[in-house]
Amino acid sequence: MRISLNNIIQSKYNKPILLDYGFKNNGLKKPVILFAHGFKGFKDWGHFNKVMEHFIENDFVFVKFNFSHNGGTVEQPIDFPDLEAFGNNNYTKELDDLRTVTDWIEDNEHIPAEEINTEEIYLIGHSRGGGISVISASEDKRIKKLVTWAAVADLINRIPESQLEFWKEQGVIYVENARTKQQMPMYYQFVEDTLNNKERLTIENAARKIDFPHLIIHGTNDKAVDVTEAHNLAKWNSNAELFIIEDADHVFGASHPFIESGFPADVKLVLEKTIQFFK
Repeated sequence: MRISLNNIIQSKYNKPILLDYGFKNNGLKKPVILFAHGFKGFKDWGHFNKVMEHFIENDFVFVKFNFSHNGGTVEQPIDFPDLEAFGNNNYTKELDDLRTVTDWIEDNEHIPAEEINTEEIYLIGHSRGGGISVISASEDKRIKKLVTWAAVADLINRIPESQLEFWKEQGVIYVENARTKQQMPMYYQFVEDTLNNKERLTIENAARKIDFPHLIIHGTNDKAVDVTEAHNLAKWNSNAELFIIEDADHVFGASHPFIESGFPADVKLVLEKTIQFFK
C-alpha cells in the first residue's frame, strides 16, 4: 500500500488545497474514490485516515482533501488556524475546489497508469460535502457513481433568515465550534454567493439531473441533518438507492480524535454498503 499525504495543489483562489491519496501496488487498474468533507470538517478528521486505508485494501484508489477555505493551512491541516479563510468560504468555492481535484485525478501525474482507472471516478460526500457532491456529480460527466453520507438536501434554507438583516449590517456572524470552542466567522459574502447562484445551488435541481447510480446513507438519530433530507434526495432521483441505519448519528458513531483500533458498528455498515455499491 502506498499513501502520500499533504500534497499541495493550487485552487482557483490562490489558496492551496491539501490532498492525500493512496493505492495498492498490485497492477490492477482501480477505480478512484474522491471524498469530500463537510462543514467545519477536514480530511484528517476522526477515522478518515482509517477509512482511506480500508478502501485502498478493497482495491480502490482513494483521494481526500481539504477545501481551500475550510480554515486549515499547509502547516496545520487539522483544525482551523485560518479563520479568515473559513469566513470567506462559500459553496461556489467548494464546487470549484472539487472540480480542481477531479482535474488533478484525470491528469494523473502521480499514480502509475497500471494502478488507476481515471475513467471510473466515484464520489463520496459527507454532510455539506454530500450536498456539494450531488451538485458536482450533476455537472461533471467524469463522475460515474455517487455515495452521500448524512448529506444535506438543501443548501439555500440553511441560511438563517432571522439573522439576515443583522448579518448584512454587521458583515459577519459567528458560529461556535463545539469541540474547539472557536468563534468562527462567516462573512456576508456567503449569503451573496448563495443567493446569486440559487438555481445552481438548489440540490433538488441537481439530483433530478443525475442519471447514474446514487447511494444515500443516513442515520435516524442524526441531530445535525435530519433523515428526512435523505428521503428527499431519494425522491428526486429515480436512480437513487436509500440505506437508512436505525439510531445512527451524523458521524455514524465516530469521533475526533479517533483512537479506537476498529470501526464503530455503524461505520462498518456504511463502509460495507458503500464498497458493495461501488463494486
